[in-house]
Parts: sequence; C-alpha cells; structure tokens
Amino acid sequence: MMTVEMQNKNLLDRVLIEIRSRRDEFEEKRHVPRDMIAQLKQLGVYRAHAPRCFGGDASSPSEFLRLIETISEADGSAGWVASFGSAAIYLAALPRETLAQLYANGPDVSFAGGLFPVQPAEKVAGGWRVNGLWKFASGCKGADILGVGIGTGEGGKPLTAVLMPEDVDIVENWEVFGMRGTGSHDLRVKDAFVSDEWTFVRGGVPSIEEPIYQYPSVAYAAQVLAVVNLGVARAALNEVSQVAGNRSSITGAPKMADRAYLRIAVAKAEASLRSARAFFYEATDSAWDSILKGDGVSADQTSMLRLAAVQATRAGASAVQSAYLLSGTAAIYDGHPLQRYLRDAMVVTQHAFLNEGIYDNAGSVFLGVPPMPGYI
Repeated sequence: MMTVEMQNKNLLDRVLIEIRSRRDEFEEKRHVPRDMIAQLKQLGVYRAHAPRCFGGDASSPSEFLRLIETISEADGSAGWVASFGSAAIYLAALPRETLAQLYANGPDVSFAGGLFPVQPAEKVAGGWRVNGLWKFASGCKGADILGVGIGTGEGGKPLTAVLMPEDVDIVENWEVFGMRGTGSHDLRVKDAFVSDEWTFVRGGVPSIEEPIYQYPSVAYAAQVLAVVNLGVARAALNEVSQVAGNRSSITGAPKMADRAYLRIAVAKAEASLRSARAFFYEATDSAWDSILKGDGVSADQTSMLRLAAVQATRAGASAVQSAYLLSGTAAIYDGHPLQRYLRDAMVVTQHAFLNEGIYDNAGSVFLGVPPMPGYI
C-alpha cells in the first residue's frame, strides 16, 4: 500500500515535471497561469501557513522553504510565485472573523500584493476609500485575493487593504529580462471601498495564536525570496555537471571535466553555495526552535535571519555566474538553460529586502550599533 509520504512525493514529482515542461510558456505569457497555481495548491503551497484552525498544515518554516527551493530548481518564476504562500503569516493580522470568511471554502488561498508605493486613502465610515497605482504585484494574475498598501495619515502605520480581483485592474507592464514568469505587474484601484475588517498592519499582532505567527514576518518575507536563488543555483550547477563529461571543445581542447581549472571552480562554487545554504537553514531552525520552546525570537536571531537571506541570495547568484562562465560559448545561445538561470538569479539580488544594505544593518547588530529602523 502506498504511504502518504509516497503519494506526496509522487505528486511533487509530477508537478515539477510539468513546471519544467512549461517554463518557456511562463516566460512567454509573463505569468504562471491559474491551472498551474491550482497544482501548487494541491502541493499544499498555499495552505502551508494558513491557520491550523481553518484547515492549514502548520508547516514549519524550514519545511516550506525547502519546498520553495525545490520548485525554484525547476523554475525560478514558479518558485517566486509559490513563495507567496508565506503571506498567510501576515494575513493572520486580520480579525479572526475576517479570516473565517477568507478560509470559508478551504485553506488554499493565494494572495498577491502590490504594497508599494503606499498610497493615501480616504477614511470613510466603516473603512477606507482606496485609489491608486501599485507596483511589483508578483503572482497577481493567479491570486484569489489582492493587497495594496494604503496610508492612514497623521503618522499612523501603513495598512494593507485586501480586495477581490474584480475590484482591481491589472496593468500588464512586466517587461523584464529575468523572472519574466512572475507576472509582477502593476495594480490599479479606482474608488474601491475596503472595510476596516479587511485591512491589517503588515507584521502586526496576529489574531491567531499559533507558533508560526510568532516568526518575524519581514525577515521571512526576505527568506522566501532568497531561497529561490538557492534553487536556481542548484539547477545551474547541475547543468554544468551534466555536460562536463560529454562536451568537447571545437578547438580540440580537453573535455570540460578533464580541465583542472573547471574542476576547481565547480568545487569552489559548490562549497560556497552549500555553506550559504547551511547558514540559511541553521538560522531558520534556530529561530523556530526558540519559538517552540516559548522563548520567542530575539533581535539577534531576527538579524541573523536577514543576514542569512541576503547571503543565500548573493551566493546563489555567484554560483550561477560561475556555471555560466564555465560553460563557454554554448551558454550564449537563446534557449540555453543557463541564460534563464543567469537572468533570474540577478533579479533576485535586486529586491529591496535583499540588497547590500542588509550587510550594513547586520554588522551594526554585531557591533552594538543601532541598525536602520525597521530592520529588526
């Protein structure tokens, strides 16, 4: 008899095969279609962190991150879109009654948000009148609900307003070279009413008392994106390994695997990537274990999560660049896998949560200097 674990593995394998077979389609359409989102739901991506009391799986951070890493190895854009299954963590700041409505038909709810720039909203009886244009709403074409960032005025914290897709216009302007399939288009809202019950402060106090909602939400938002580069880098290094023993140079030079410089470079790339990956999951598990022990997550642990995320991003991008450089002229052609890996990996490094400034803030924490407000 087939066990649950075997069934889950078979399902994952089938979905990964389809992702690989359709990644050119994702690039051409510039989004991951809804039928693929439905398969990600079957994998449990969007119920992983949904409240257990509403049917969620109560997955640990490492379990979810490893799933995203695996999907990203098949396709970076699919992994990026799947990463927003983590949104359930900050959606937990919605009132419990609102969450009951949100999950009334099950926990497999996909969320996408164009949270910046924060747009001013008009306070009206019972809620907000929302207008504006927001950028970088990854996964918006396959989302069940959409969020936009609104200002409350008078120095109040910005809110995320949750809307239904019919209340939002998607401005299809995601014209980029890397991560094309993420569908990170703009969102436009015109004169929509959003009740107070459907707004929340990102990183605000959750209305659900479950361990996952004690995990630092902003740090996690960085982690779920950084782990995409771990998956993309693994795919790139696997590509080099697969061809190294078979490809001969047109100049008559030795096969790739017979060249000492290439063997050394591959080993160094593997060591760097695996080191960053180990640090990444070590920091994740340390924070999670602390939560399960009832100690919460310290400022130092939160900083370590952010440092590990940016390091994974940079190490992943570096590994992809190494793979590209080692592959010679074959990698310059349209359609070569390393072209996609290179473009995708470099886009991940450009995210605001994963920029070079994170090293500065982490160094401040190490040295006892106050970091930038909001870092931890």
